[in-house]
Amino acid sequence: MEENRPESGADETRNRIVTWQDPFIVANLAGTASGLELLQRMIRGELPQPPIAHLLGFRLAEVGQGTAVFEFEPAEYHYNPIGVVHGGVAGTLLDSAMGCSVHTTLPANAGYTTLEFKVNLVRAITMKTGTMRAEGRIVHGGKRAATAEGRLIDSSGKLYAHGTTTCMIFPLAGERG
Repeated sequence: MEENRPESGADETRNRIVTWQDPFIVANLAGTASGLELLQRMIRGELPQPPIAHLLGFRLAEVGQGTAVFEFEPAEYHYNPIGVVHGGVAGTLLDSAMGCSVHTTLPANAGYTTLEFKVNLVRAITMKTGTMRAEGRIVHGGKRAATAEGRLIDSSGKLYAHGTTTCMIFPLAGERG
């Protein structure tokens, strides 16, 4: 009788431990500083990166007025069943970069949320792709809405995905959490 074994590696268990800090440390400071100031403090390590960054393994690397850049290293735990990085990871990176580009333009006591975003995936991402950058840039900033665009590129500038977003801007009220 032949033993029915899974494909090689299918029975090898992998583990990943994720730790993060309270996300409301930053959220509760939104009324005290501009979006750009808060994000700059995050990059300097004075404020924690958000839990989603720890979960997916990306980090806010650069910000400027109307721009934000996240860096990311594709890993096996990002893979879907067909052996490439899940498209939702690219969407999350671009949503983060585009949203934070909007955030850099907001004064203290102003918040934003993504109303909609669209992502075009133009090539597969794998562990061999290497370090990637999700670059967001504001296109239009208004009092109630803002639009931004983003690109997900590798270290040589090759495009893997691009997108656009519309964000709603609103006044913040009180402490959250």
